[in-house]
Amino acid sequence: MSTESTRNFDEFYGYRFEDLTVGMSAAFARTVSEADILAFAGVSGDTNPVHLDGEFAAASMFGQRIAHGMLSAGFISTVFGTKLPGPGCIYLSQSLKFKAPVKIGDTVVARVTVKELFPEKRKATFDTVCTVAGKAVVEGQADILIPARG
Repeated sequence: MSTESTRNFDEFYGYRFEDLTVGMSAAFARTVSEADILAFAGVSGDTNPVHLDGEFAAASMFGQRIAHGMLSAGFISTVFGTKLPGPGCIYLSQSLKFKAPVKIGDTVVARVTVKELFPEKRKATFDTVCTVAGKAVVEGQADILIPARG
């Protein structure tokens, strides 16, 4: 047998559905940089000048450039894919409410918390929030499919 066919893929998975309990939580933090905004604009194609043009942004309601809201929301995906439940989970849905802008130099903390478990579907609903200095900038809920044991 080849190495690939005998490989134990369990080492790649995070929590299994049976490991989760309501109230479990995990977080990821990142300080948003100029490079993050430029990279996100390049990858997403969202070149709205409020994100990229200082002069344009200065005349906006924000008074300065702001990060893409979906950049902060992407940090929620980081928590799901790397921490809770971790590798092997599948994103099913996400609702988002953008509450406040994120500026270059702000540290965004994305946190997910298990809200409800649905054993028959191996699905969990999570409360999701991104904060800057303790203030919510993005809030929502997500449904995640989580692998079972065996």
